[in-house]
Amino acid sequence: MNKYTVSVLIENKFGSFNRVGSMFTGRGFNIHSISIGETEVPDVARMTFVTSGDEKVIDQIIKQLNRLIDTIQVENLTELPTVERELLLITISYHKENRSDITNICNIFQGKVVDITNTTIMLEITGPPDKTEAAINVLSHFGIKEVARSGKVALKRGRQERKPIQEETALQLQAAIQYQNV
Repeated sequence: MNKYTVSVLIENKFGSFNRVGSMFTGRGFNIHSISIGETEVPDVARMTFVTSGDEKVIDQIIKQLNRLIDTIQVENLTELPTVERELLLITISYHKENRSDITNICNIFQGKVVDITNTTIMLEITGPPDKTEAAINVLSHFGIKEVARSGKVALKRGRQERKPIQEETALQLQAAIQYQNV
């Protein structure tokens, strides 16, 4: 089964999230992760979720989401160039002898220590889901007490466009190059 990342813009009002959740449970679709938050427009929320299935399943999910009254836009981000992030909070048991090992690993993952007691240390690591998964795997032998993950958030990357050089600018560049060669 393939995993798919879908972004849904919905009206940010009472019952909107519930309708999406009911659509998934009513049709037997599985959600691996879900993240919901207000966008740059307060009346619009973005839901990013990861689900699994085959092409038929994802096509069905997208069609069903588009039919919901509160849906503004649905986009399958799976094959598109995206920026993906997930927040991981992880509490680990430690003792004096391994605390520096844990903080070194935290630094390797560009994380930070957000809480510490005399027996546990809590780390915050942010990055693509494979990075947070790798952090969990590396830290697991220290004794994980708790894990909380935000779920994936993703946005489609913007297009990089080259602006054509104006003829006047090109002539100025050529003149500058010729001047340097003199």
